[in-house]
Amino acid sequence: MKKALITGVSGQDGAYLAKLLLKKNYKIIGTTKSLSRINKWRLKKLNIEKKITYAQLNLHNKKSIDRVFEKFKFDEFYNLAGHSFVATSFKNALNTANNTGIGVVRILENIKKKNKKIKFYQATTSEIFGGSKTIYQNENSSYNPKNPYAISKLFAHLITGNYREYYNIYAVSGILFNHESPLRGEEFLTRKITKGLVKIIKGKQKFIEVGNLDSKRDWGYAKEFVEVMWKMMQQRKPEDFVISYGKAYSVKNFIDLCLKELDIKGKWIGNKDERKFVTKKNKTIIKVNPKFIRKKDYKLIIGDSTKAKKILNWQPNVDIKKLVKIMINEEKKFRS
Repeated sequence: MKKALITGVSGQDGAYLAKLLLKKNYKIIGTTKSLSRINKWRLKKLNIEKKITYAQLNLHNKKSIDRVFEKFKFDEFYNLAGHSFVATSFKNALNTANNTGIGVVRILENIKKKNKKIKFYQATTSEIFGGSKTIYQNENSSYNPKNPYAISKLFAHLITGNYREYYNIYAVSGILFNHESPLRGEEFLTRKITKGLVKIIKGKQKFIEVGNLDSKRDWGYAKEFVEVMWKMMQQRKPEDFVISYGKAYSVKNFIDLCLKELDIKGKWIGNKDERKFVTKKNKTIIKVNPKFIRKKDYKLIIGDSTKAKKILNWQPNVDIKKLVKIMINEEKKFRS
């Protein structure tokens, strides 16, 4: 039986990855900053919360990492921990750098000194491409991070490759583009939209506010993305891969698909920053609020996963229409 340690096990990706590995007969050690404050709602929803061994791990603290390595023996280490909300990184740049960036060095140092046979996966973000001048991004594209979160992730990405090259460690990075699911946090746009619209039709909310409707993203399905993480760790040669759906859609496209799935009829009125969606009963249920519009939004970037498709034999099957359907159907099951 293989053993895997997953940092951030209670998050969207951590929960789906734990579910996948349990099906493959792995023993899972899931870590969290605080055992007393861990929110297991995602793990409970997947019916796996009692199948995981939990441990406390603070990536800021070398002794905390040392203790985990001393207490547990594992074959694979998946580092999915850290804040993934860009706005928060501006408010806590030092904390972001220490956790998301330097924390990875602390992990790699333990692997180098204690057991170089441990395979390491680092979750990198497409934010490292940031303000790229080209649309399609692959493993050889230039980096241009534009916020503390992306800069910290780029450091983690580069140091992972550095340890792989110089210390002969099996260390890989998955460069993940946007990936959504019913387990997404409510602070993220896609979940805010699906949850808000379902609450509106249930009479529990009057409207939702969004930012730039024309902003486009390459959205994929988180459950499919974790499958690539595992495949990356099973190769003979450790390599980095871009993980993406490969097509971009606007926020308005996403909302329109949600409205269609919920059979909400109406029309968009107004121009740009004043646009709103009004139902046939003349109720405004979606409003553009300028405070949610980024002062400087990124240019459109789309992931090129040709390498993953060729080497890992990976093919995403859930397009944006299927993704919306999955998220809306699951949202209807939530009690809130």
